[in-house]
Amino acid sequence: MKGFARREFQLVLLRRMADYQPDLVTGAMRSLSATRTEMREVNARWQRILRSSRFPAGERRLRMVLGPPADGADRRLGEVTCRTEWWDLSLWPDLRFEALIGPDGSVLHEWLVRPDGSPPPRLDGVADLAPWSCVVGDVAERFAPARHHADTLPSRWQVSFSAPGEEGPRAYVAHFVWGLLQAVEDPGEVMPRG
Repeated sequence: MKGFARREFQLVLLRRMADYQPDLVTGAMRSLSATRTEMREVNARWQRILRSSRFPAGERRLRMVLGPPADGADRRLGEVTCRTEWWDLSLWPDLRFEALIGPDGSVLHEWLVRPDGSPPPRLDGVADLAPWSCVVGDVAERFAPARHHADTLPSRWQVSFSAPGEEGPRAYVAHFVWGLLQAVEDPGEVMPRG
């Protein structure tokens, strides 16, 4: 699509992240040579695209904007075989943008993930959970068993988990936007023992 490609798509992802990490977003915008005004305009254009009856939807939309995927694989979900496709984005070179595509070509879920075989960051404890340092899978694996919660916006996700504290295990909630860690909330709850 004219005027909309990977650079602009990354600005769309950043727009939602600005609610949590405005300083990191400002640095990322600088690396893309973008302004806040441009980010707002790009986001408004993306919203029009999403609502347009004339613009292709689902997988076709992603391919028009991002080009062909870097890789893909079939993924079986119960009785249904879906397709997972990945794109590389310059802002997050250690990650990939993943879309889960339904049999009808619709996008069922999309977010940033760590590529298979890529080493996760070292997460010795909650203190290592810095914004933009890891993705949903990293936290869920390190702090298993974790509970996943979709947010009211499709771009947001939460993972509840417990980790050792001075008085025993404590409950935490990690907040993600497009699969990338934004913040960890400590509700101050000490989990009951055993």
